[in-house]
Amino acid sequence: MIKPPKLLLILILGIYVFFPAAHCKGQKAGQGNMKPRIVVTCDPELDDLNTLIRFLLYSTDFRVEGLVYASSQFHWKGDGKGTKRFVPGREYTRFGLHMGPMESWRWAKDERFINDAVDAYEKVYPNLRVHNPDYPSPGYLKSRIRYGNIEFDGDISKDSPGSDLIKSLILDNIPGPLFITAQGGASTIARALKSIQDSCVNKKGWDELKDKISKKVILSMSGDQDDTYANYIKPNWPGIEVLSPVEGGLQLGYNAQAGVRREDAFYYTPGWIERNISCRGPLGELYRVWGDGKQMVKGDIFDFFGLSGYTEEELRKMGYIVWMHPREKGSFLGEGDTYTYLNLLDNGLRAYEDQNYGGWAGRIRSSSASVDFSALSTDSAAMTEYMRQLSASDYPDFLPAVQNGMAARLKWSVTPVYVDANHEPVIKGPFRISAKPGEKVELRTEVTDPDGNEVTVSWIQFRTNSYQGEVHAEDPASATTFITVPEDAKPGQTIHMILQAVDEGTPALTHYHRVNVTII
Repeated sequence: MIKPPKLLLILILGIYVFFPAAHCKGQKAGQGNMKPRIVVTCDPELDDLNTLIRFLLYSTDFRVEGLVYASSQFHWKGDGKGTKRFVPGREYTRFGLHMGPMESWRWAKDERFINDAVDAYEKVYPNLRVHNPDYPSPGYLKSRIRYGNIEFDGDISKDSPGSDLIKSLILDNIPGPLFITAQGGASTIARALKSIQDSCVNKKGWDELKDKISKKVILSMSGDQDDTYANYIKPNWPGIEVLSPVEGGLQLGYNAQAGVRREDAFYYTPGWIERNISCRGPLGELYRVWGDGKQMVKGDIFDFFGLSGYTEEELRKMGYIVWMHPREKGSFLGEGDTYTYLNLLDNGLRAYEDQNYGGWAGRIRSSSASVDFSALSTDSAAMTEYMRQLSASDYPDFLPAVQNGMAARLKWSVTPVYVDANHEPVIKGPFRISAKPGEKVELRTEVTDPDGNEVTVSWIQFRTNSYQGEVHAEDPASATTFITVPEDAKPGQTIHMILQAVDEGTPALTHYHRVNVTII
């Protein structure tokens, strides 16, 4: 996500506009171990790489169906035959540039960043399995890697190995939703759908098949990076669910430091990043940070992130397009596409069940007021203020849990003995309770810790688009407490109470338990 030419607009889009809070249609909490089926498509932007590393560390929580190389308006390979393409308004015409048509754009020869990430995962897989046996094997992950429609920006004219894989998954008979992320452009996804449409539109049963596909596929998009959603998917497949605009959530995109809460700022510092990420084995070493001396594509004038010690003016004199202020060497750089899967994680918030629930990635925007992203894209001060307003909302501060969770899993990757690392607390209890207005309701849970650590618990009301009034737990610091349903609650409304359990291990890890109280 957040390719440099998207500038601040896509920085905002990647952080706040699309996220996976969609429900697993037909799946209910506690219904076995039905993990979300997911296909990841991503282009070779450095924050896509970082997003992929976190995804692999949390691959325990998914049924990984595909890892697909994608193109976008910011990265495309070309056909190797000298064919040139030009799309007006792309980044080779911005920032005073007058380039094009182009044979390719910001694509490394023999690009293999997905393979590199899985290779690093393979090196630490034996350690990871000690801490969670659900990690998929490296061989399996490698079998799911494909190159998609990467030749040209937004080209859906022909099938590719990636589109063929996605097509086969869309057409299979495995129950439940199929989540497909577009962390780059959506052309490979669009081609899979178009191939189905081209071959089936004139056949008997097309309407039924189209309806079935529309109910099965859920897109989680980091913006429309090559216009294929607007130009093909939306007009031809209007029934396909696309994950909705959100508010709240975390700062993980480029320039995340600009809007971070003061108490969370240290999670972006060189010291924290070095101790918890960069020094943690092959996956940590692969993770991109400011001034790391790396470059995704040699000679890329938009990729100055690996350099350190230069002013913006000095970087411009070196020929770089500098679109954000450089930060201290070793600082957090960007991971802006993590939002495409963050609410699908099995952290106890169950955000995957319904877009209204909300989770680590945010919740559906409660206000209907529109946001002028085009204006924000050209006004860095306005963008920063917008980000801070979201962070200052009543949304819980999930950043410590998110960052410590990744830090713990990176430690797993270099720790061959279970007792030498920390693991999340475990919570057991009811998921749903029915109650009448005025009724006193018991919320009873059992909290344990696999490492024997002390655990601090707290109950909070998690507001959704249902009941909007305040509800308080009688003893918010106890695993078992009571609430009284307000008299003004209406039948059919729900009150969401969240138990947060934080252990005293290093790093401190958090798990949650959501109880939905339905008013009858």
